[in-house]
Amino acid sequence: MSTHPVSPLWIGGQHVAPASGRSFDDLNPHDDSLYSRVADASAAEMDQAVRVADEAFHANQHWLAADRERWLCRAAELVERDRQDYIDILIDEVGSPLFKAQFEVGYCIAGLRAAAGVPRMLRGEVIPSDMPGTFSMAVREPVGVIAGISPFNVPLLKVTKQGAMPIATGNATVHLSSEFAPQVALRFARTLDEAGVPAGLFNVVTGNPFEIGDVLTTHPLVQGISFCGSPRIGRHVAQLAARDLKPVTLELGGKSPLVVLADADLDAAVQAAHASIFFFQGQACMGASRIYVQRSVAERFTQKFVDAALGAGMGDLRDPATVIGPIISPRQRERVRRHIEDARAKGAEVLTGGDWVGNRCRPTILRGVAEGMEVCREETFGPVTSLYVFDEIDEAMRRANDTEYGLSFSIFTRDVERALQLARAARSGMVHINRATIQDEPHVPFGGRGNSGFGREGTLYDLDILTQWKWITIAAS
Repeated sequence: MSTHPVSPLWIGGQHVAPASGRSFDDLNPHDDSLYSRVADASAAEMDQAVRVADEAFHANQHWLAADRERWLCRAAELVERDRQDYIDILIDEVGSPLFKAQFEVGYCIAGLRAAAGVPRMLRGEVIPSDMPGTFSMAVREPVGVIAGISPFNVPLLKVTKQGAMPIATGNATVHLSSEFAPQVALRFARTLDEAGVPAGLFNVVTGNPFEIGDVLTTHPLVQGISFCGSPRIGRHVAQLAARDLKPVTLELGGKSPLVVLADADLDAAVQAAHASIFFFQGQACMGASRIYVQRSVAERFTQKFVDAALGAGMGDLRDPATVIGPIISPRQRERVRRHIEDARAKGAEVLTGGDWVGNRCRPTILRGVAEGMEVCREETFGPVTSLYVFDEIDEAMRRANDTEYGLSFSIFTRDVERALQLARAARSGMVHINRATIQDEPHVPFGGRGNSGFGREGTLYDLDILTQWKWITIAAS
């Protein structure tokens, strides 16, 4: 019998044990050892959390913008104070190398501070009226309970996005964390509580998402949904939301291209390609899993890129030199293996990588990938990318745009005017010129198109789902 205590749910500002007493194991992906035991909530506990959140929403409408600003600023200070706690969880629970864990903590602090500026920006407007003697105005109002569903790969970043902005706008949240990263969300809940956020405005329910996810998204008291995960589950969530006419933001997968033109700074392009696909061992929706290089520089780029991959550190996750950590679960490891072996069996060349050290896949670069190989169009979600050579820029853009996804897109060239033209032609929600595909900031319109989802995350852009307009008119006496 394990001696690990069971982490309870967080509902109404306090720890709540599930009535069933059920729990599940949260494993350290480095060696699949037990990291924690976590409460496995039932539909009844999810219903309880939503009802508590709705009560808290109605009971806390009196707070001023200054109050919400104070809570979020204080939360940022507490994350700074407890930075090492958060880093340790991100390393041990989800296998984050130190740099990635530090990035997430930094993002959390910045995200809380960005959200703290929003309450004073929730302004309405005066609207000219065609009716004589009528004063016409529109105001923004919070919608109520928001469902937040997050993945394992950037759990602190996502819980910050899905937690801070609802508070800033006067809403309440029920957060369903990934079963692979529950401790991050529970730690964040305690931070918000210490910062003064009223009980019930942020709740965390842990458990099997396939058993309780629909209970959350279809609950009649839930007024909006923020989901981040796979396209398959995203479609399911969208269908449920459409049935109930609920607004939803979907941040899904990607098959992001990085295009290198002949005039590019090759060293910068290689560095960006390395960061774009090997960040968090490729478990990133923005990962550059397709790299297109113009023929005249393809050989030089390829050699530099292979050398960089061979030099990627795979040591202790707390060593700043470590780049590649473990893949999160047996199921995901099998997917990565299958994509590599399928490509190899069908004629692709493995320039480097393709083998494993424990639960870590070495950085893998494929050449000769063609239609019919799983890795050609499917998202691998591992440290695996495919190199393609092109002659004409139009050819590169056509191939780069030939995907069901459309999240991030990178273009490397010294010709900024041409780059801007190509950026306009890119079928993608985000385009980065002479930068890696992996970019995010709290205040930008983050999101994609097609199988990459719809809607946008980011402070003022979140207002589309977190607030609703109300038109008010007054007749002059």
